[in-house]
Amino acid sequence: VQLQASGGGLVQAGGSLRLSCAASGFTFSNFYMGWYRQAPGKAREFVAAISWNGVSTYYAAPVKGRFTISRDNAKDAVYLQMNNLQSDDTAVYYCASNLVYYNDYDPPVVKGSWGQGTLVTVSS
Repeated sequence: VQLQASGGGLVQAGGSLRLSCAASGFTFSNFYMGWYRQAPGKAREFVAAISWNGVSTYYAAPVKGRFTISRDNAKDAVYLQMNNLQSDDTAVYYCASNLVYYNDYDPPVVKGSWGQGTLVTVSS
C-alpha cells in the first residue's frame, strides 16, 4: 500500500492550495479516505473524510466551509481543495486510507495506511 501526497507549499493568508494523494496497492474504491494534519508542537488532527463513492463528506469544524475533499476512483486519487487559508492551517498534511467511523461524535479511526505528508505553510 502506498499513499503519495503532493501539492503543499507556501501561500499567503487568504490564498488557496490543492493537495493530491495518489494511492496504489489496494482497491481504492472500496474505502473511505481522508486527510489529517499536524501543526508544529501539536498532535495530529482530523481534517476531512470522504466515503468510498464520494457521496458523503465530513469535515472538522475549523475547516468546514473552506476546505473541500473529493476523490476520483478512476485515478485512485483523493484531493483536498483548501481556500481562504489562514496561519492556523500551517501544518504537515497527511492522507490516510480506510477510515472507520464508530459513532456519530468522534473523528474516524484510520485502519489503513498513512501517506508521507506534505507541508503547507501559510504566511500572514
